[in-house]
Amino acid sequence: MDNPERCPWCGDDPLYVHYHDTVWGRPEYDNLALFEKLCLDGQQAGLSWITILRKQENYRAAYDHFNPEKIVHYDDARVAQLLTDPGIIRNRLKVQSIIKNARGYLALREKGIGFSDFLWSFVDNQPIQNHWRTHAEVPVTTPESEAMSKALKRAGFTFVGPTIVYAFMQATGMVNDHLVQCPQHRECYLMGQ
Repeated sequence: MDNPERCPWCGDDPLYVHYHDTVWGRPEYDNLALFEKLCLDGQQAGLSWITILRKQENYRAAYDHFNPEKIVHYDDARVAQLLTDPGIIRNRLKVQSIIKNARGYLALREKGIGFSDFLWSFVDNQPIQNHWRTHAEVPVTTPESEAMSKALKRAGFTFVGPTIVYAFMQATGMVNDHLVQCPQHRECYLMGQ
């Protein structure tokens, strides 16, 4: 498992390494996959990503596989039930944020705006290819993440501040922030061409 070339943030936890090597930084265009990832990144606020990653399957089960058409109908009783679920983060604001995000997702769709097209427009529909050599060089926000954050908030989404949004952009390959010496940098670069 130990690979000194790999981005250092994932350490040697097998789940985190697998996520780094097969998911993080790869361009994602599927509307529902992007919706799920944005919601999960919002759940991360104040926590480490590995905490949410370990609960990802629990979240999928609890939130009807992130189907916005189902989530938008969650009522107070469903929220109360979710707040007793030990498999997710039991924070009322975070539970309600996924419901609000489902409303925002469906509102965009009703306007004829595809979620993937909406999000990818902030990077001109092309992954930004960065060439960082150290983890310290990688920003936590960018003008693009700030613009996306503002637009998502206007569309009714919550837990979408610029730092959360930048983490989302990194994870979904809108930016390639693998360090240049990491083997995944080239993999993600080629996927973005």
